[in-house]
Amino acid sequence: MFSERIDRLTSSLIRELLALTQKPDIISFAGGLPARDAMPLLDLSGLPPDLSQYGTTDGEPELRAAIAGQLAGLGLRCRPEQVLITTGSQQGIDLVSKLYIDPGTPVAVEAPSYLAALQSFRLFGARFEELPLGPAGPDPHQLRHIALRHRPALVYLIPTFQNPAGVCYDEATRAAVAAILRETGTPLLEDEPYRELVYEPVDRTPLCARMGEGDTWMYMGTFSKTGIPGLRVGYIVASDNVHPYLVRLKQSTDLHTNRIGQWWCARFVNGRDYPAHLERLRAFYRERRDAMQAALDRHLSDFAEWTPPHGGLFFWVRLKGGGDTRALLVKALERKVAFMPGEAFFANPDPRHGAYMRLNFSHATPEQLERGMRVLAEVIREQQRTADRENTAGIVEI
Repeated sequence: MFSERIDRLTSSLIRELLALTQKPDIISFAGGLPARDAMPLLDLSGLPPDLSQYGTTDGEPELRAAIAGQLAGLGLRCRPEQVLITTGSQQGIDLVSKLYIDPGTPVAVEAPSYLAALQSFRLFGARFEELPLGPAGPDPHQLRHIALRHRPALVYLIPTFQNPAGVCYDEATRAAVAAILRETGTPLLEDEPYRELVYEPVDRTPLCARMGEGDTWMYMGTFSKTGIPGLRVGYIVASDNVHPYLVRLKQSTDLHTNRIGQWWCARFVNGRDYPAHLERLRAFYRERRDAMQAALDRHLSDFAEWTPPHGGLFFWVRLKGGGDTRALLVKALERKVAFMPGEAFFANPDPRHGAYMRLNFSHATPEQLERGMRVLAEVIREQQRTADRENTAGIVEI
């Protein structure tokens, strides 16, 4: 009845939790929701009447030019003609999946990686090769090994404030990764939704800026983290040998992204207040990051370990004694607290993944952060006491 790929269709735990966590009595660390108080005003005054008509698949010229100009400032050599406006950056992932992946196609991803990207790649039949993340990014030697041995159709990387781990590649890793991709001819899909949410100075040079003439690369961004996520406006910029195929795929998908949202985004990024808005946004989220860090120190330091992120919206937390964070979520939800269990962010299953959880700090107030961390500490203690009792009972039986 359905296509064979439907057997590979999985639901997103994040999206399933979203409806629940929007209830006013739930403290949610689960999604990556921007704070409503940090969003700019949705001002549609002066909207040109001709935007009521269909538009071009590529997107509005003013917005494409603005994006190309910004990326040129980051060292990425691209023209407005290489910019494709998408319905959120998630559509870019879908288009790339359609372009590159057949059943059994090898795809290299970070471990952990963005859940919705894994969901899309898996739907089209990808076979995953994982690159474990360290504090500075993946191991370049392992990347070379995977690139040469498995010949992945593409490598999907989130080098700046990675989701979910919060890792930001250092300069040496960025240089080494780009060099290996160029050397092996491996296509790169670089996803950078969080690059503007930076709280301390770090290297944020795009990997695609290090790619050369003749290399295959795709670079994705979005206005959902700095602007208004409900507009669902993102973009994918691609090398000349890829861009035309992405445009045709989008033509067969949705014709074009909503023109009103594109118009608003163009006015937003070209406005005189845009740099000041980014600074206000960074200050707002830095305060919330620091509030979660302080609450974690007070309540979870005995049970867990983490590295404070220099940007983005997430803490990646590992329970020191291991555990089952899916079971922990059930108990936390009974106490009106939600988070994302870590195992969902890995492409290939491993029992050790159950010890991880992703905690978002952007959507909760400092008061909610404190109360939520206290609840998490209590349910972790309860889980560990239960595990200790079961272990003791097992020893007695032996």
